[in-house]
Amino acid sequence: MVLALDFCHSSRLDVTFVIRLPGKCIKPDDMGLEERKSAVKIDRRVIKSLPLFEKMADDELDRLIAHANARLVAQGETIFEQGEPADNFFLLLHGRLKVTQVTSDGQQIIVRVVHPGDLFGFAKALQRNDYPGTAVAAAESLTLSWPTDLWPDFVEHNPRLAVSAMQTIGQRLEEAHTRIREMSTQEVERRVAHTVLRLARKAGREEADGIRIDFPISRQDIAEMTGTTLHTVSRIFSAWETKGLVEGGRQKLLVRDLQGLEALARSTRDNS
Repeated sequence: MVLALDFCHSSRLDVTFVIRLPGKCIKPDDMGLEERKSAVKIDRRVIKSLPLFEKMADDELDRLIAHANARLVAQGETIFEQGEPADNFFLLLHGRLKVTQVTSDGQQIIVRVVHPGDLFGFAKALQRNDYPGTAVAAAESLTLSWPTDLWPDFVEHNPRLAVSAMQTIGQRLEEAHTRIREMSTQEVERRVAHTVLRLARKAGREEADGIRIDFPISRQDIAEMTGTTLHTVSRIFSAWETKGLVEGGRQKLLVRDLQGLEALARSTRDNS
């Protein structure tokens, strides 16, 4: 039996997915990973809830879904690797992904965090034949993928897809310029503060004690996002915890004082 995956009573993309059975809903945590993988089938309404596809006619949307491959990806599993032929492009429906690159000197850096609703891996739009980075699931994730050869046809029938791709490219360029500027002009503590604030804005969930980054993230991840070392990030976080700015844990991060962190990010003093 193939089940339909949708939101049951919620249309938000940042909530837990559920499996729809006749007359009831089952949380994914109540099923094993292999059972969830075999049950995945995408309900049209899930795609329709995305701004990218909300104005697409149902028949066009059905055609798009018919060509899609749905994949439930376990945390830590690789979707594609840097340098591999770009045979597919992807849409993230649920979860979070880290896109890493290995530099010419062998250093691994995190160049992007992919959030629900984001297109990724569309090398064709970048005039590339290979993937420029490696995409790894930072949390259990649900992706859709299509053969790269279908990209021109999809763009022709859905101009919003082309617009979204261009917007994504523009955002990635802006983010890259921002990070280069931060690395060139800011001390380490401010760079780390800006990175944590971006995560809070894009992947934060409000709780009674602050804003929780809603996917597993380690201090090593923060180091790879900011071009510094694990030792430096650990030292900064320890100082922040003492000041009540953040609360850490094993792959957990809670921003307790958002305004204090924003003030630190604006500061020009050198604490590194």
